[in-house]
Amino acid sequence: MFSDKVYEKLKLIPYGKVTTYKIIAESLGTKAYRAVGNALNRNKHPDTIPCFKVVNSDGSLGGFSRGKEDKIRRLSEEGIEVIDGKIKDFEDKVHRFK
Repeated sequence: MFSDKVYEKLKLIPYGKVTTYKIIAESLGTKAYRAVGNALNRNKHPDTIPCFKVVNSDGSLGGFSRGKEDKIRRLSEEGIEVIDGKIKDFEDKVHRFK
């Protein structure tokens, strides 16, 4: 199932890093960026499947099922700073799958 493949990718994101909807989709061999977002939106286990680590390609936050404040809190707990709705030093924080 596509969602399961997305969730497996999320588990590979290192501590203190984020990735994008686009990077996840491309790592799965597709351009279905919206489908990635839909899979994340259906994530029933945000405490074990870290969908809060997925942001937009420009470093802006994007959504989170538990709200942006919770997303910011979770990112902050990993040392990722959010300023004006964007990841500080985004290029240094982004994880690209091999």
